[in-house]
Amino acid sequence: MKKERPEQLLKWLQSQPSLNELGEKFPGLRESVRRELAEIVATGSPAGLPAYLKRMLQAERLLEKKLGSSRGDTKLAAALVEQIARTRMAHLSIKQHLISEATGVDKGKVRFNHINGYLAQKLLFTDGLERKPVPLFLFRLLWPLLWQRKFLMPLVQPKGIYCFYSRQLIGELTALIGSRSCLEIAAGDGTLTRFLSGRGVAVTATDDHSWTHEVSYPDFVLKRDAQEALREYAPEVVICSWPPAGNTFEQQVFRSKSVQMYIVISSRHRFAVGNWDDYNAQSTFEFTEDTRLSRLVLPPELDPAVYVFRRKVV
Repeated sequence: MKKERPEQLLKWLQSQPSLNELGEKFPGLRESVRRELAEIVATGSPAGLPAYLKRMLQAERLLEKKLGSSRGDTKLAAALVEQIARTRMAHLSIKQHLISEATGVDKGKVRFNHINGYLAQKLLFTDGLERKPVPLFLFRLLWPLLWQRKFLMPLVQPKGIYCFYSRQLIGELTALIGSRSCLEIAAGDGTLTRFLSGRGVAVTATDDHSWTHEVSYPDFVLKRDAQEALREYAPEVVICSWPPAGNTFEQQVFRSKSVQMYIVISSRHRFAVGNWDDYNAQSTFEFTEDTRLSRLVLPPELDPAVYVFRRKVV
């Protein structure tokens, strides 16, 4: 079989192949990633997972930098392709592991039956997978009736849905932001901005649109990376829901002079969400969990947490 050139493999990797497809193309890598993750999971602590992913990304960036100054070195190009494949395998394998842990389903498809599907649809969505602000009273009444509720997040996460927002949460966030200009970064399908705008908040949704394999971006979610958006809009308040673990864009918020407050809708599982290295390294903002707001993020099985960063007064 004819060997594929690095540029062909790179183009294929940009199509976001599945874990099985990656394993077929790079069988040796799949086994290597499997062994490395098994060693981390065997310790019983998930804290090693973000550090592992961070090492993968750092190796990828280093190879990109070397390749950029090597004038097309084919060995470096091949090494970069392999590292990109390795990083994606690691991400997808960890995601698969977390779904298995959450549902107890380690093979086949996770599915709702008719009754659970009907109740979840009526409670959380308006049409299809378009989320709605959930009345807390109704949620507390109906949620316990879904005996397959642990299946919800594994079913919706492949579509870029990582949590649900209660009507009360949107009201509290509206009061917290007030009349200040607000920017949502990594906005995904724009649900949070849509809800806040409906309450009169002056908020702009932005995303770099890099997750088109999972997320359907509406027109009002502007294609901007975080640095670009912060520079262009100079917001007083920034909000982000479920920032990816170990991301590189949140550090831009702390460097932006216009920002007075940063609100992160997240989880207490620090290995799964946000860049805690950057949170702890920055010295411009004080931050704490607002436990009252945390209780308004749904479902509670996520162990949600809302962190509020406020610029220090000099």
